[in-house]
Amino acid sequence: MKNVLLIACLLSLFACSSSKKTTTVTPPKDEVVIENALLWQVSGKGLSSPSYVYGTIHIICKEDFQFSGTLKEKFREAKNIYLELDMDDPNMMMKMASLSMMKGQSMKDLMSPADYTYLSAYVKDSLGMPMMLFNKMKPITLMSLLYTKALPCSASESYEQTMVTMAKQQKKDIKGLEKIEDQMAVFDKIPDSVEAKMILDMIKNMPEQKVQFAQMVAAYKKEDLRSLSNAMSESPEWKGFEDIMLSNRNKNWIPVMETAMKESTTLFAVGAGHLYGKEGVINLLRATGYTVTPVVQDFIQKAVVAK
Repeated sequence: MKNVLLIACLLSLFACSSSKKTTTVTPPKDEVVIENALLWQVSGKGLSSPSYVYGTIHIICKEDFQFSGTLKEKFREAKNIYLELDMDDPNMMMKMASLSMMKGQSMKDLMSPADYTYLSAYVKDSLGMPMMLFNKMKPITLMSLLYTKALPCSASESYEQTMVTMAKQQKKDIKGLEKIEDQMAVFDKIPDSVEAKMILDMIKNMPEQKVQFAQMVAAYKKEDLRSLSNAMSESPEWKGFEDIMLSNRNKNWIPVMETAMKESTTLFAVGAGHLYGKEGVINLLRATGYTVTPVVQDFIQKAVVAK
């Protein structure tokens, strides 16, 4: 169950946002276009040494997982490692378990008897567990867990968990840009009834979900930030919640990042969906006065040489 809750939390703020067809469109005139890169160097504004920002995808099939030598080098150089959450906090799982539960109602109260029966059967078939284990969980937690069924593989990897392991090996402390209470509060602003409908829409369209997830992974491997951003902005069920999911959190992170960067070289790893656009982390850092430049990773350099 600890792993279930961890995956649910990590997925909830990026992976489950890509649920409808992504199309290529002409950028609006007022859009801030960001270069395609997952790894970025931050310098200037009086920093004594550069820091780095890396865009992750919170869960991915093992065969698609790429952790470049460049990223490993920047990880070793960093004195501070920041993820969205402090994932080596020994109390995080207990907090997450508490924050993931509904109070005063259950999933059964949020949908018709027919829909609840349909969901129960799907949970039993896909997760191999009875719905009663999840009946009191907040809908977004169950939704995020079920989204793992969109992966076309049984073996998956997590960039965040890999970094936690690396940090332990290198005796580095993991810190969080926000608290688990802050992250879960994002979804508390979305009515449970709306999230329950999202679950039903998602599982009824799981074949399409699998196609869209594959497209998102392909864009991620190409470091195509705009396509990843489109995957989120074009998802109808999330319309109206972009500010609380991304923009507001990005703005809250900048002061935390500034403080850390002034102390020493820091590596920040956040969902890649947070990087792009006018209110993305890259543009916000630039607007604050920093020089933020893309870093070419070594697996890309090798591909160029191969050509």
